[in-house]
Amino acid sequence: MPDAVTILAVDDSATMRRIIRNGLRAVGYEAVLEAENGRAGLAKLRRAAVDVVITDWAMPVMGGLEMVRAIRSNPATRHLPVLMIAAGGRQDDIDEALEAGITGYIATPFEAETLHRKVQQALGQS
Repeated sequence: MPDAVTILAVDDSATMRRIIRNGLRAVGYEAVLEAENGRAGLAKLRRAAVDVVITDWAMPVMGGLEMVRAIRSNPATRHLPVLMIAAGGRQDDIDEALEAGITGYIATPFEAETLHRKVQQALGQS
């Protein structure tokens, strides 16, 4: 059931966080936490039980790639599914993100159904 899942959306753009949140809510995911950069996202992970992280690639303070590496290096969060969102989808960037340990990649623009499918895949529900 989607409403039992907590998702952390990490993006420096408040508009993009709103798009992610609204897209997730449109397909039934009500528990969506938000953070404006990787450092704030890691702080949220220390305080809240999260099932999936959706993070932007490029952010000030701490970008998505650095955040993914921090998540994967911490035994408490190592198992968390992490989806990376980025514009352009350059293959080198995708390869680097996969090497860092992302679970999946979402290119912008995207539809709510794409978010839903990717979250389901990340949770092993597809």
